[in-house]
Amino acid sequence: MAHEPENPLDALWTEHSRVFHDFDDLTLARWMAQTLGQLQGRGWRLSHPLLAAYRLAAHVGHDRQIWLKRLAMSPANYPDAPCCRAPLVPMLSRDVLESGLVCLHCNSTAVPFDDLPEDLRPLIRGWAEEYAPVHAVAHWDDGERKRVGDYDAALDDAAAKAETLLAFAGHQLVPKLLEVYPAVAWEDQDECLDVRAEDVKL
Repeated sequence: MAHEPENPLDALWTEHSRVFHDFDDLTLARWMAQTLGQLQGRGWRLSHPLLAAYRLAAHVGHDRQIWLKRLAMSPANYPDAPCCRAPLVPMLSRDVLESGLVCLHCNSTAVPFDDLPEDLRPLIRGWAEEYAPVHAVAHWDDGERKRVGDYDAALDDAAAKAETLLAFAGHQLVPKLLEVYPAVAWEDQDECLDVRAEDVKL
């Protein structure tokens, strides 16, 4: 990845991506095209090992403009992402109202919220608006923490709600998005609330 690692997780991410830096452009393009074929037709947890590997390759590929070079054909069902012209693999996160669906390749907005299918917007908006105050508990200031008395209990309650909301996204929202997009990734953890992927049960 292009940025310098800022924490141990970033350093590990950079270390894992080295294998794709060692690929020549044609090998990387072919690997990505073949993997897109495997991703097609399913919603993918962001934590899934195959998706994680593809994300690493996608970031390296974006830095090297692999898709712009058209060295390999992506599966036919993937349209070009308007942000970077890579095959569109959108990611649903709790920030969907502000960021829309995020591009797995360049981390930019691939599909602004207002460009989502009209029938899906109310459901996704409702989910995001319900999630926002739950996530905010992790970022309360001292005054807000004192007001609730037992902040640890409030944090545990928020984490439990986040697990339920993330599971709802994977179980209810992603299948509806798959009616529009060939593959969809979704955020299945909340580091701020210490919700791990394994805590989110479908």
